Amino acid sequence: MYLPYPNIDPVLIHLGPISIRWYAISYIVGILTAWWVISRTLRNKDLWKNPPFNGKPPATMDDIGDLVVWATLGIVIGGRLGWDIFYGTILCSVSPDAGFCAGLPLAFLTNPLKIIAVWEGGMSFHGGVIGLFVAIWLFCRHRNLNLLAIGDLVTSVAPIGIFLVRIANFVNGELWGRPTDVPWAMVFPRAPDQLPRHPSQLYEAFLEGIVLFVILQFCVRVLRWHEKPGLIAGTFFVGYGLFRFTVEFFREPDAPFLGWFTMGMALCVPLMAAGLLLYWLALRPKPQAPRPAAPA
Repeated sequence: MYLPYPNIDPVLIHLGPISIRWYAISYIVGILTAWWVISRTLRNKDLWKNPPFNGKPPATMDDIGDLVVWATLGIVIGGRLGWDIFYGTILCSVSPDAGFCAGLPLAFLTNPLKIIAVWEGGMSFHGGVIGLFVAIWLFCRHRNLNLLAIGDLVTSVAPIGIFLVRIANFVNGELWGRPTDVPWAMVFPRAPDQLPRHPSQLYEAFLEGIVLFVILQFCVRVLRWHEKPGLIAGTFFVGYGLFRFTVEFFREPDAPFLGWFTMGMALCVPLMAAGLLLYWLALRPKPQAPRPAAPA
């Protein structure tokens, strides 16, 4: 016995030759919702009354509005280039017979258009994180803002977008799980063997989206970890890395990588290491300002 897969059209609206897909909508709604939550967070004066903020939030509403544009470009460019490097180049070099490779990575040289061919599929979450970091870093330098504090703001709402994108993956019937006999298994129409499989997209939506969002908001609003800039971002990196690493045991790998060790697992290791580095930066003792000399 298994659950029937709900065949939902991946295309939300057809406008003549233009198709608006749930996948694209998930990115747009995720970014706009995150913007709205950050805006409400900045207006909550109680969150910013203590040091190191002393009543002044780390950014203005105008800053966040402009950051949305930078962040969107970073996510899209980083996500695509990350897929090109991690999957199209590294993974396809290890497993060139994988169905999605189609001659990659050599095809990047013979047909450079494939580098940006997002319409053929292929976005990397880890690449998107790198692109987002670069965008935030450049923006903070441009506006003279605290990088760690802004990073905490952004990562505290990042699970919103992750949740929506994973739901869109489920609607698309892609990134399915490994074969299983659990009662909630599903047969995904695009899976070549038509075996019941784990709905691993929903596992990720729950863990990396809902659970991680609740944890991060608890850390901000109850534990007030944002008062040590870097702790929230570190928690996001470690939390996502642990959840994604775990789900990889249930998710069908894109292609063989290093035995049971998948590409997704490999990319989570440096992500978690970055989270631990942020913990160290946030918790290390701050240098004390020298006391003024006593009058002679």
